[in-house]
Amino acid sequence: MNPYEQKLQQFLSENGVQAEHLSFDCSCHSVEEAAAAAEASIDDLVKNICMVNSEGKIIVAIVKGESRVSTKRVTKALDNAEIRIATPDEILEKTGYPCGGTPSFGFSGIFLIDPKVMEKETVYTGGGSASSLTKIQTQELQRVNRGEIIRVRK
Repeated sequence: MNPYEQKLQQFLSENGVQAEHLSFDCSCHSVEEAAAAAEASIDDLVKNICMVNSEGKIIVAIVKGESRVSTKRVTKALDNAEIRIATPDEILEKTGYPCGGTPSFGFSGIFLIDPKVMEKETVYTGGGSASSLTKIQTQELQRVNRGEIIRVRK
C-alpha cells in the first residue's frame, strides 16, 4: 500500500469516519476506470475538483462523476473573483494527496458539495492514490468535511 493510502486510512481510523477504503491493482484516475474497478455505476462516483483562491486556500468542489464544475458558480458562492483550477503540484502540496487520488476530506480546505451528490446514499471518492477509492455515505462525507451544499455543477 502506498503512503498516501496509509495516510488516508490513518485519518479514517483516528477520526472515526465510517467509510471503506478500497485498493485496486488498476487505475482509478478517471471516473470510467474507477467505476470499472469498483464494479459500480459512474453515477455512484464523485469527482473532487480542486481550485485555489486569491489567498492560496484550496477549494474542493465535489460533483457526481458525470458532472462538470462551473468555476463561475464557485466564484459566486464564495464571493471571490480570483478562483482558478489548481495544478497537480498545488493539489499535492495543499491536500497532501496526488491529483487523481484526492479524497473529499482529510485535509484543510473549503468544501462545496453539489446537491446532486447528496441525492445518493453512498458514493465512491478518491482513496488517496490513483488506484484506490473510498466508499462513504454522503451524510458522513458532509459531516467529515463540513462541506456546504451548493450548486457548483454546470
